[in-house]
Amino acid sequence: MLRPYDDIRPMIGLFDSGVGGLSVLRAVRKLLPSHDMIYLADSAYCPYGPLPLAEVRARSLACARWLVAHGAQLVVVACNTATSAAIELLRSELAVLVVGTEPGVKPAAEATRSGHVGVLATSSTLGGARLATLVERFAGGLTVHTVAAPGLVTQVERGELTSAYTRKLSSTYLKPLLGAGCDVIVLGCTHFPFLRPLIAELAGPSVTIIDTGPAVAAQAARLAAGQPSGSGALRFATTGEPSLVAGTVAAVWGVEMAVERAEC
Repeated sequence: MLRPYDDIRPMIGLFDSGVGGLSVLRAVRKLLPSHDMIYLADSAYCPYGPLPLAEVRARSLACARWLVAHGAQLVVVACNTATSAAIELLRSELAVLVVGTEPGVKPAAEATRSGHVGVLATSSTLGGARLATLVERFAGGLTVHTVAAPGLVTQVERGELTSAYTRKLSSTYLKPLLGAGCDVIVLGCTHFPFLRPLIAELAGPSVTIIDTGPAVAAQAARLAAGQPSGSGALRFATTGEPSLVAGTVAAVWGVEMAVERAEC
């Protein structure tokens, strides 16, 4: 179990339905290596995509409150689905700064030459009002093609980043986007950057892949500028079974890390 709030220095807290948000954590860590950080994988409820909207909101609030109770003075919603469903709720309920994660429609619109942009995401993100607003604001006159790719979330949660089945699934999801002439593909789920090398290989060199992790990290860095940095401590927690999640964390993070249990 993690120590209570009184015993730890202020932290940056990040959460996702599973390990996907580690792609955002890596980007934040690159910009803020001296800040203490805590990451919560809501693995007991992963994936968020198929859950009812009310449940995603409830889980997002529970995770964010848990992070705040354990020292987070800045919360990063390292999940597109949770951001789409609950970012306004979190900002109204929490007494800390909150950063969300959104599909990179704006940079994709700026990068396309064909006028066709693809978005790979979960069905919840694709059907949410937040994506529709981004498309309306930044992709006017362009054609945005979307593909729900829930199977890739599962593969990343299993730590299967290069397996034959992951390759087959990726190829299946990419086919309609490439067939439609998309020359830019947005990774609209934080799990997908771990598959970026595979997706880039399958899409080919003429297709630009957009990952919004660095943009989220830049915003987090701006907001954290006035906060004490700490010692660079990094902690992982999960609502699932730590021994199972630890294996996936090692697969996607690149090194073995201790994973603790969170009750929320």
